[in-house]
Amino acid sequence: MAQIPAQTIHRDPQLFYWILFPITLVMILTGVLRHYATILMVTAPKKLDQRAIREQRSLLHGMSLRSSYPVLSQRSFNNRRDALTTAYESGAFLKDPERRGQAPPNPMSDPSSMEGMMGMMKNQMAMIIPNTMIMSWISAFFSGFVIMKLPFPLTIKFKSMLQAGVATKDMDPRWMSSISWYFLCFFGLQSVFNFLLGNDNAASQMAQQMGQMGPQAPQMFGPGVDPDKQFLAEVENLAVIEHYSVLDDVEQRLLEGIEL
Repeated sequence: MAQIPAQTIHRDPQLFYWILFPITLVMILTGVLRHYATILMVTAPKKLDQRAIREQRSLLHGMSLRSSYPVLSQRSFNNRRDALTTAYESGAFLKDPERRGQAPPNPMSDPSSMEGMMGMMKNQMAMIIPNTMIMSWISAFFSGFVIMKLPFPLTIKFKSMLQAGVATKDMDPRWMSSISWYFLCFFGLQSVFNFLLGNDNAASQMAQQMGQMGPQAPQMFGPGVDPDKQFLAEVENLAVIEHYSVLDDVEQRLLEGIEL
């Protein structure tokens, strides 16, 4: 059976020095500058009100009870649930109990909420503006170049990802265009930034996106959220729990394990 000859494209060796290396270097330098720019734009955190901290921690207490009740005895669980339920229903943990039953304040009129939204906008702009400029630079000067061939085989499904900007039908999927190399650097420089800037760096765009998507405990009472409704919802969650303990009949299970 005849073997299909390997596809060969004669490329200028200078493409490595004038396209691949500059794009990689610019991406790394842009990430470093983004890291320090983000640090400069970060405002000093304000001191949290003690009542606001108690309000958040009290709701976390109920969530923790729901997740760890199997290690508690029936009596201990009931005591904790009854105490939390009574406090939640009476509004004992509310930061502003006098506003109970009223509509939450307009977040646009809250200075702290405005500062939080401005901080998020700054982070977004620090990520969008450099990426737009780099993408425009690559599209203007390096569009249509095939710069390298990957040393391992790939299926046809990777063709659209690795050959962006190169309108070819029969090219081997292992060949990579300049724009695809940009996207590869966009998602693959996490280890480089960790080495240069440390693990808690602001250069990793994937880490920033995941951090914005993931829920955070301090934001559980964010703008427009009624804490009283959150507490009442937690009361319902605690009420439907059917308690069981991992220590039930532990002596008998231990003896049965020894006999076996």
